[in-house]
Amino acid sequence: MDKKAILVLADGSVYQGYAFGDLGDAIGEVVFCTSMVGYQEMLTDPSYAGQILVPTYPLIGNYGTNKEDIESARIQVRGFVVREQCLSPSHYLNKQTIHKYLEKNKTPGIYGLDTRAITRRLRVHGVMMGIITTSKTPQQALKTLKQSPDYGTIDFVKQVTTKKLYRWSSTASKKKYHVVAVDFGLKYNIIRILNRLGCDATVVPCTTSAKEILALKPDGILLSPGPGDPDLLDYIVENIKQFIDKKPVMGICLGNQLIARAFGGRNYKLKFGHRGGNHPVRELETGRVYITAQNHGYAVDAKSLKNGLEVTHINLNDGTVEGLRHKELPIFSIQYHSEDSPGPWDSRYLFDRFLEMIKKSKVKKS
Repeated sequence: MDKKAILVLADGSVYQGYAFGDLGDAIGEVVFCTSMVGYQEMLTDPSYAGQILVPTYPLIGNYGTNKEDIESARIQVRGFVVREQCLSPSHYLNKQTIHKYLEKNKTPGIYGLDTRAITRRLRVHGVMMGIITTSKTPQQALKTLKQSPDYGTIDFVKQVTTKKLYRWSSTASKKKYHVVAVDFGLKYNIIRILNRLGCDATVVPCTTSAKEILALKPDGILLSPGPGDPDLLDYIVENIKQFIDKKPVMGICLGNQLIARAFGGRNYKLKFGHRGGNHPVRELETGRVYITAQNHGYAVDAKSLKNGLEVTHINLNDGTVEGLRHKELPIFSIQYHSEDSPGPWDSRYLFDRFLEMIKKSKVKKS
């Protein structure tokens, strides 16, 4: 018989279901994602660190899990909440069920509850802390939750960043450029795309100094996505200020927010964030609309932008900032995930734009 479990939210609401994966407790900020596929990429996306993830798609695990669809070295979510788990996956790459995958990675899950009701609550009241437990009563769970630190008080970047420098070399016959990616919560697909475009990539920890980054002689610097509140990352912002005007820079998601901060801008927390593979974004210069993959709970305050930064993209659902560029320096950034995984490939052209920016910068210097 399946073991009963409950999900308790910070507002006191309780959802009953059954445990799968690891049977321990999980505490984190409860968020929802609207992607219909890509649950393994979601689970291993470092931007979900410290969070309990609720996919809105009801059936999870139907194509199993494999070694190809991972975006980091481990599962990053604190817990996983699904309507229905599939016990008999069907896919030629499948290696194990979602239950075994979570269990192996010591990640608690709960299934058999109404995920649409949870999503509606989060949309109305905003994301909030929650706990998955098989051993506590709702009252005990709520007490534990209230004694736990809030998501917005923790620096998750230091938890997910690489511990040491590593390199991914391109197999392309003609090498183009060397890109240093600063890891705030890097997804592997960013490096895969750079490699396919002929770039060697060096990935460095978030605490790497500007002097050490520049000593690697990069042609360009990429600021990766990552989890948590950008206002907690003063040490990174101060470091970015020291190289932001010395090399072409591309920022993705958290990288976008940190570039805004480096130029004196501000960020704020969204009510329930943008997470999924179907978010429409308009590029202001061309008027073209892209369907994008997103995973963020904070946004740049457009009114705070100064020192040469300007908005290039906006979200068509709520008008929030989705991209920035500098008027003079070779710097641009986007709030969404140009590397997709999961999500549409519409925005991969931005990596080509980054390489073109590097090329122009090198020509200008020569």
